[in-house]
Amino acid sequence: MAESTMADNHTKGEMHGCIVCGKLYELYAVYDPDGRFIESIVMSAGGKSVPHPARPLVACEHHTEDEIERAVQKVYGDHADAED
Repeated sequence: MAESTMADNHTKGEMHGCIVCGKLYELYAVYDPDGRFIESIVMSAGGKSVPHPARPLVACEHHTEDEIERAVQKVYGDHADAED
């Protein structure tokens, strides 16, 4: 099977709500040719990417890491890394 290159990936502009409070941010999300999430960049001021292996997530810059971690666990559970 041939390995995919960056040229094979595609980028989408998406709107996502802060994982903690729901405030909307614009993201550019990169997906591989099979549609699997690779990474995202927050384009709106005041937001930051939240690392997640399977989906683009964003949070307001003023939320603490503990607030963000609790919100991710509440929404996706303890095994969020295993979800597709």
